[in-house]
Amino acid sequence: MPYDATPHYSPVDGSVGRGWAPAVATLPATLRTLAIDGPAVLDWDRVASELRSLLTSRLASDSEAPVTDQTTSAPPAWGRVELIDMREAALPWPEVQRLTRSPALADDPDFETLAGGTLAALLDRSRLPALPPEPGSLRIVFGPGAAAVAGQAGLSQDSSAGAGDPGRDDAAGPAGPGRDAAAGDELGRNSAAGVDEPGRDATAGPDGLGRDDAAGVDVDVLWWADLPKRFAEAEVVAGRGRNLMAPPGETATTKRLFYIDWPLLDRHRDEHAAYIDLWLDTQDPDRPTWLAGESLRATCRDLARRPHRTRPTFNSTTWGGQWARHQLGHHPGGSNTALGYELIAPESGVLVGGTDRVEVPFQLIVALSPAELLGPAVHRDFGTSFPIRFDYLDTVGGGNLSVHCHPQADYMREVFGWPYTQHETYYMMVGGERNRVFLGLREGADIEKFHEVAHRADTEAVPFEMTDFVQTFPATPHQLFLIPAGTPHGSGEGNVVLEVSATPYLYSLRFYDWLRKDRRGGQRPVHVGHAFRNLDPGRTGAAVAERLVPRPVVLGGGEELIGALPEMFFEVRRLTVEPGREHRQDTGGRFHVLTLVEGERVDISGHPLNYAETIAIPAAVGAYTITSSGGRARLVKAQVTP
Repeated sequence: MPYDATPHYSPVDGSVGRGWAPAVATLPATLRTLAIDGPAVLDWDRVASELRSLLTSRLASDSEAPVTDQTTSAPPAWGRVELIDMREAALPWPEVQRLTRSPALADDPDFETLAGGTLAALLDRSRLPALPPEPGSLRIVFGPGAAAVAGQAGLSQDSSAGAGDPGRDDAAGPAGPGRDAAAGDELGRNSAAGVDEPGRDATAGPDGLGRDDAAGVDVDVLWWADLPKRFAEAEVVAGRGRNLMAPPGETATTKRLFYIDWPLLDRHRDEHAAYIDLWLDTQDPDRPTWLAGESLRATCRDLARRPHRTRPTFNSTTWGGQWARHQLGHHPGGSNTALGYELIAPESGVLVGGTDRVEVPFQLIVALSPAELLGPAVHRDFGTSFPIRFDYLDTVGGGNLSVHCHPQADYMREVFGWPYTQHETYYMMVGGERNRVFLGLREGADIEKFHEVAHRADTEAVPFEMTDFVQTFPATPHQLFLIPAGTPHGSGEGNVVLEVSATPYLYSLRFYDWLRKDRRGGQRPVHVGHAFRNLDPGRTGAAVAERLVPRPVVLGGGEELIGALPEMFFEVRRLTVEPGREHRQDTGGRFHVLTLVEGERVDISGHPLNYAETIAIPAAVGAYTITSSGGRARLVKAQVTP
């Protein structure tokens, strides 16, 4: 069976609608104030204009779709519609920058400390109206932060939203990702994107600003207009985007997008998820798809208890190859298929619906049902952060990856703000004895000389021979390489790597990138200072082969342990499923992630999985079975270790 690039699931207790007019028809006739929130990337002027146009008419006849069981009778014509643009309520931009910028990384062109705190802390509440709209008027509060300033008296929380609901004081335990607020930093630091911090009431910001005392703008209905993060990144890279709370004309940067905007927006969304009345997917801005809030939450609860896949995406970059394009038939319009995101919680989404679909952030599913999806012990240790990711690195017909490392644990926490670091593994889907994987230092490598030549390559574009300092190993298919934080590594050309790793994914500290050019013709950035501050000199010589290129350990029942280290919180196993035989697994209260790495297709308790596809098995699934519909099949499995 072919690789399915659009896996999708039916909504629970509802159906997916399409179009602005049918969405507006769901609003009650008594509506006084509508809040519509979402990310900064949306064309908010267009959204507000569309809603004002529709809400100033009775909608007695709907040219887009008839009234359905999801809609109310047409709302009355309001004499006046008042628009309140949340972007105009932002604090002055220098103050926003002061509150969100890390002094230690202020001059760093690429990295920033992950933002903590709340989006509401960046709003000047005095710039918002305190009184309800006049009789006969309708108020639309729109833009990022609309939910944060909405008084909740008019909103009803879905009481069935589950044990992990936003608004519940969900203590994650002493080992969980905590906030270590830096002195003088009112937003706080060391708070991972989407992480529900131990002992913290999710409704309150660091200044004690809770929902009920945020602003006093009474709201009848809350909508969430979403656009997946890949759109925001594309807009910023193209020079058209706008960072969160930035004034018009301010040049947007991926640095702020990745490390400031996304963490704040994710936490903001998750904290208000229990109050959303309508979820809108605006990938088609003219005819957005939508799902009622009750159905959204019911569907998320259902997905948190059953095997499911996220929507895969592939990005192109300078070293990218063609394997996924030719082998899987995916991303045929891209120049290459360098980076394949199978399951990366902060960016992945799940498609819900049939012909019409909404894309729901995977992180929202985790936030609404963390104990069911992660398992109680993992939830205790990681809050609402899904801690494992699966992605592809495709260099077939491309070039070498950069040689880089990832931050060691203390540096990741103290400088970059993530409570856990980026340990990785490489599983070779495609390779060969003549292909290479760069891994670990050579015996006796002169680190000072390495630093010197890497710095010269960065500043003077002088090439050097990487193998003078870093070892290489054959890229043998189905071999797993362990890559603890601080270990220099990179895939050579001609390979496909299934990267099974800790979730942090934006901290590749490059020693050398072969003097490649970026899309603007400049030399691609490297991070020599960060990289050498995190280089682990103990990953050297024969110890690299002994500890980081492991041989499988047979566990029995068709299962092997193929990679684990004491310093890594997860392990990687391989399952073999023989044709005609049922392979049994049990989550044991901890989620699994599986990829089919050999064979055409398997069935996982009724869910099909084709070659190269990845699936999440929530902890709540418990016992499940795997069967092969063809010949022998092999799957890679990752799980958090007890």
